[in-house]
Amino acid sequence: MRWYAADLHLHSALSPCALREMTPAAMARALAASGVHLAAITDHNSCENAAAFVTACRKEGITPLVGMELETREEVHLLCLFSSVEAGTDWQGHVYGRLPWREDRARAFGTQWRYDAGGRPMAPLERLLTISSELGLEEACAEVKARGGLCIPAHIDRPAYSLLAMLGLVPRDLPVPALEISARAREDELRLRLGKGLGGRQLVSFSDAHCLDDIWPGRTALWLAHPSWSELELALAGRDGRRVVVLPAVER
Repeated sequence: MRWYAADLHLHSALSPCALREMTPAAMARALAASGVHLAAITDHNSCENAAAFVTACRKEGITPLVGMELETREEVHLLCLFSSVEAGTDWQGHVYGRLPWREDRARAFGTQWRYDAGGRPMAPLERLLTISSELGLEEACAEVKARGGLCIPAHIDRPAYSLLAMLGLVPRDLPVPALEISARAREDELRLRLGKGLGGRQLVSFSDAHCLDDIWPGRTALWLAHPSWSELELALAGRDGRRVVVLPAVER
């Protein structure tokens, strides 16, 4: 058992708000240089670049996970994580079926760059990703769980697109093992604010990187036997000696 650094909230150039430099290969190199062991790609409402990210991370010795930052009907951002490209692709198909089709106007929103499994650039995605889906929060959590995945509400301390901003509380029965706080939020303040609303859930903090300079070891350390999906599940559940620790925020 040892500590491993995890960053499970990363945007590639598919997200129109991310820089073009965020290719899957460049992200993997930056993660390796930063000492991250377990990483997830979480573009807005899509897993189009997941296969390229998985391939690139494996070349760098990083354990890759497949994810998405879903925007629910309530405008809550929700990290949806899976152990495989196949599960993520299946989830993407479900989301696309519940995502209103609007054309991406690159000048207004940014180009949504796609890469194939080998990391080669493809035609940009034409459907706009940065909009709300028709999936409600509880429905999304149930659908992700049915596909063997797990959900983590994103940056809950932020004044927009967060669980606390949009709902004002953490639903007691919401089936999520953890809540993400933003990279510079104070864990002690959030624990005090949430009180019993935390409900035994873990707090985690990831980079939410949109450019290469945002990628760094981060604040979340996992006590695991090895970096893997099954070990992550144990750590988030606080089982079998596995643990999650959020380190103090530091200015870079």
